[in-house]
Formats: sequence, C-alpha cells, structure tokens
Amino acid sequence: MEMNGEVNASRFKTICVFCGSSQGKKTSYQEAAIELGRVLVSRSIDLVYGGGSIGLMGLVSQAVHEGGRHVMGVIPKTLMPRELTGETVGEVKAVADMHQRKAEMARHSDAFIALPGGYGTLEELLEVITWAQLGIHDKPVGLLNVDGYYNSLLSFIDEAVEEGFISPTARHIIVSAPTAKELVKKLEEYVPQHERVISQHSWEIEHSR
Repeated sequence: MEMNGEVNASRFKTICVFCGSSQGKKTSYQEAAIELGRVLVSRSIDLVYGGGSIGLMGLVSQAVHEGGRHVMGVIPKTLMPRELTGETVGEVKAVADMHQRKAEMARHSDAFIALPGGYGTLEELLEVITWAQLGIHDKPVGLLNVDGYYNSLLSFIDEAVEEGFISPTARHIIVSAPTAKELVKKLEEYVPQHERVISQHSWEIEHSR
C-alpha cells in the first residue's frame, strides 16, 4: 500500500513461506510465487523459507532477494544436494533434520504463507495451524489459493467442522485469498478467535527450562 508515493511498512518483519520444490504444471503457480516475492518486497517484509533453489522455492526467494530484502533459507543437511542447485540467494542455514527446520522457520517468522505444494508443504502448513490451535503461537497462517488449488483442502476442513472434529472458531485460523496482495492484507487484519488449549506463556516457560 502506498501513501504520497511512500510504501507503508507491514506489521510483519518476516514471513515464512511454505512451497514446493517443484514448479507445478501451471504457469500461474510460478507467476504467483514471483508475485508473492514482489509483494513482500513492496511491504518491506523479509523472507524465511525452506532453503531450496529449485521449484517455487527458488522463484519466491529470487524475487525477494532481487528486491533487496533479506532471505533466510533453512534446510536440512541431507536435503542440500537435492534441493540446492546452482547459485543460492541470501543466507542459508543448515540444520540437522526436518523437525529443526520447521522450528527455526517458525521462530524467525511473524506469519506463515503456503503457496501450492505437495506433501511437505501440507505437512508444514498443518503443523503451524495445529501449533496455533494449541496456543504455541498466535501468528497468522495464510493459504495462497492460486487458481483454486486449495479448494479441496478447504472443503475437507469445512467438512471436519461440520462433523465436529474442528471447532468453528479454530476454522478461522486459516486465512485464504487468491492473490498475494489480498492475502497479505488479510493476514495483517487477522485477529485470533479460537480458544487456546494451553496458553502461549505456559509453552514458553516449559521450553525455556
């Protein structure tokens, strides 16, 4: 957003983006990754992501880096030969395993966005949603629903609400939009509605011991 030619800084300093190490069959997925990177740059937001230089990961990280914002890639050492090809951008942080990768990405982020992706993207997405429900964090979680890619997932979640497995207030943890600009705006307006299972303060005390 601009006022008098100046860009308004976002309330987020850094956003974590989950996405595929593949580009997908539709060019719209690739275009969405690049556009998301440009939107982050326009709002002065840095990027944390899975560290790969291929697929949608490579596209979003290149866009943010070329726009002059900081990029941190967090990647398990065992995946580096597979997901790092050619020149990498920004800071690359090697970690021991997938669990540490997710923890580091979450720790350095103020919000989460999932681009289209496969099993890994879904696993990361659902874990941060679960963490929000439990009260481990209160950071917004967004789905960039490019060309309706996540429609079936959202329908499944709505069915889970209908069948009594997810509370209606917990359903609101997930924010979705078809474009990056609209999604970032919605995330900035997000206010948690769900009841936390355990307070965030209790988690912080427990994990500081």
